[in-house]
Amino acid sequence: QEQLVQSGGGLVQPGGSVRLSCTASGFTLDSYAIAWFRQAPGKEREAVSCIASSGGRFYYLDSVKGRLTISRDNTKNTVYLQMNSLKPEDTGVYYCASHYIICTPDAPDFGYWGQGTQVTVSS
Repeated sequence: QEQLVQSGGGLVQPGGSVRLSCTASGFTLDSYAIAWFRQAPGKEREAVSCIASSGGRFYYLDSVKGRLTISRDNTKNTVYLQMNSLKPEDTGVYYCASHYIICTPDAPDFGYWGQGTQVTVSS
């Protein structure tokens, strides 16, 4: 069965860090771009970051630039989102999703989705 499995997240204090992982099962990530989306309470899902199959990186929100790093390890079939200097407004459910080769910020274009993982930034 082809799927994306997420891990990481949880409750983090402001200023803290967390790393989210997205591992492909049943297919290899080599030919896929992987994006991270966030859905904050009461808000629509928005694209946060994406890494293309070539390794090109995109950060879609000005609020996260300089604090988040997306990376991939194709040998582990996994994409990571390292989140530093977390703020309460980073709180939400984070989803990873796959798209063939290139990145796009448009959620409907993505095929496989992870199950979502909660990140709560609070003291």
